[in-house]
Amino acid sequence: MFNLGVLVNTVAVIVGSLLGIPIGTKLLERYKDALFISIGAVTILMGVKMGISANNFLVVLGSLAIGGLLGEWWKIEENITAFANRFSKKDDNNFATGFVFATVLFTVGPMTVLGCVDAGLTGNNQLLYIKSTMDGISSVILASAYGKSILASSIGVYAIEGGLVSLSSLLHFLTLPLYIHDFTSTGGAILIMIAIKLLKFKEIKAGNFLPALVVVPLLDFLASFLH
Repeated sequence: MFNLGVLVNTVAVIVGSLLGIPIGTKLLERYKDALFISIGAVTILMGVKMGISANNFLVVLGSLAIGGLLGEWWKIEENITAFANRFSKKDDNNFATGFVFATVLFTVGPMTVLGCVDAGLTGNNQLLYIKSTMDGISSVILASAYGKSILASSIGVYAIEGGLVSLSSLLHFLTLPLYIHDFTSTGGAILIMIAIKLLKFKEIKAGNFLPALVVVPLLDFLASFLH
């Protein structure tokens, strides 16, 4: 489904990335390291803020566990890296990290879900326009550190947000407190995993946990019968 808000958000990420990529090519490694540390620190803060919104931490844990196992089985992060290597002469694991990071950052959270559902049901794109401004600014900074992977994430932004708008009448339940808080919390946990990798504490294949975002509403639905 074509939606102007989704298109504006996608273009904002593309323009921001195109502005940020040339900056990154001129930065010395020590300046890039400073960028990575800054991004990692803020990502932890964002992840914690999103994470503590959970209604049911057992649901979040179960979603991450099941999603992580599925991601390992499907080798999601490895496949992203392999895709990136088709366009690069070296093993570019950094591409996978940047792509997953930007995709989660730009598409997971209440503003995305509420904005897309509102746009699909009522045609009101106001939230998506606000989000576009934020994402455009963020993409400049991220692209200066991660390069083309942030530009590639615009594909994920368009596909995911476009899908949410198209399915808005069916996914309206995601805006309910029962679902939105645990969904956001799961996304926050994935962001913290990425931050841990950014700060070089531990190598984590955060991309393999993306299926958790699909699992979490299913577990919330099942858990609702236990109340």
